[in-house]
Order: sequence, then structure tokens, then C-alpha cells
Amino acid sequence: MGQDLKKYIRNVKDFPKKGILFKDITTLLKEPDAINAALKQLYGFAKDLKISKVVGVESRGFIFGAMLAEKLNAGFILIRKPGKLPAETESITYALEYGTDTIQIHKDAIELGERVLLHDDLLATGGTAKAAANLIEKLGGEVVQISFVIELTALKGREQLKNYDVRSLVKYDDKE
Repeated sequence: MGQDLKKYIRNVKDFPKKGILFKDITTLLKEPDAINAALKQLYGFAKDLKISKVVGVESRGFIFGAMLAEKLNAGFILIRKPGKLPAETESITYALEYGTDTIQIHKDAIELGERVLLHDDLLATGGTAKAAANLIEKLGGEVVQISFVIELTALKGREQLKNYDVRSLVKYDDKE
């Protein structure tokens, strides 16, 4: 299905702020065939990697991240915005396409040497994914793959992630 998934992704102008063309996967999530096709491809990327934990980034990264964890027989870990996790956390602040942000992970979420799949819905500038990978590594995890549903190639997020195995299902250039 790959690029065919594009027909299920909606563009939303000026979200979350003016000048941004947001790629919305909620329209993909309404369609069981699209969900299944996306999950099958994401699973195919990671099925032989001996993943022990899948880390999903708030909030859309939770959707496929949790499904992947189940299929990979791995644990699922949340990366969230400040104040959302109840136990002791590790934090990092980073730049993103439209400002700065901070994300957190529970300090006891990952054990030394665990093989981790990091998942989020979209790769733009790579700031969020790089920050998440840094948090995982700070806890002693090994990021063996980073997967996305969507990649905005014009924003060159892969450059920030050049030391990782990066996979995406659908790629958009700056004209789409």
C-alpha cells in the first residue's frame, strides 16, 4: 500500500499555527484497511530486530506504537509532555519546526542494553525524534530503529537521525 496511504491523510492548513500545512492521520485511522496496511508495513520493518521495548511519542505515536509493541511481543513506553507522567522522569528540551518543546520519559522505563524501537507519526525537522532517542540512550537503551507513518522530506529530518535506521511509510516533498 505504501504511497497509497496518502489518500487517507488529510492536509490541514495553518495548524498548529499559521504557515504550517499539517498532515493529519486521524482520517487514516478511521479506515480499518488503512490501519492494517500501515501496521503491517511498520511491523515488517522491525519484526527481525529483537525489540524489547517500543517507545511512542505523545500523542499520535502512541497509536501505532502500542500496536507494534503487541505484535513484537515487546513492552510499550510513553514519551510525554511535562507533567503527564506520574513517577520520576528524565526530561529534554529541544527545537522543533515551530518553536521549542520539552518531553519526558519515566526514569525506570528502559533497562541498560534493551533494544528499542522508537515510533512517532511524523518526521519533520527531526527534533522530536532526536530528543526522544537521546532520552532512550540516556537511560541505557539502544535505539535500533525509528519509524514514522509520514516523512516530510523537504525538512530534512533524516539528517538529524543519520546514525539511526529510519523508516517511514509515506513521504511528502515540499509541494504536497
